Amino acid sequence: MGALFSRNGSGDHFCTGSVVGSPGKSVVITAAHCIHTGKGGAYQRDLVFVPGYRDGEAPNGVWPIGKMVVDAHWAQSSDPAYDVGFAIVGRLNGRRIADVLGANRFGYDAGYHNHVRIIGYPVGDQAPISCANGTTKFQTNQMKVDCTGYTVGTSGSPWLTNFDRTTRTGEVIGVIGGYQAGGDTDDTSYSPYFDDAIKSLYDAAVFSEG
Repeated sequence: MGALFSRNGSGDHFCTGSVVGSPGKSVVITAAHCIHTGKGGAYQRDLVFVPGYRDGEAPNGVWPIGKMVVDAHWAQSSDPAYDVGFAIVGRLNGRRIADVLGANRFGYDAGYHNHVRIIGYPVGDQAPISCANGTTKFQTNQMKVDCTGYTVGTSGSPWLTNFDRTTRTGEVIGVIGGYQAGGDTDDTSYSPYFDDAIKSLYDAAVFSEG
């Protein structure tokens, strides 16, 4: 898990992301609204991913983000059911990010009721927060979970099933996003449901690795 920053990793982080497994070992998942402004807008520019960010330090490096992928439904109409995005990060010192950090597995069609761990970076905090709880169905294509303290900056935080405390990895079945851009209160968060459409988006990101 890590924080998204503009430009060189200085200033405030504004969203959260996490590495997901892929053949090219370079894919990061987050919320679409973190990397694309939605209807009538465009992709953000000059973004970097800082995994393991803590106390102003980047222990695992500052990774440049290159290509980004969101669904056309998000880009054209800001459809909250498609508020999921993927970023391709470049190599750092010749190494690929998943080789350095490991990666979560990408999961989909896992059902609406799961026990998940959510790890994210609230704006202004110098370390991530973590919460574990059960998910429920909010509405078609949207899940919800109750966790306290998930303020601005935690958008894109992964919802992980089968979390391994040793490797700090699991299976990503959601990200904070979707309804109300992930929620307008600090104690309830939302995620688009990862269905075949989100799997196709993941496949497009893998293709973009080249």
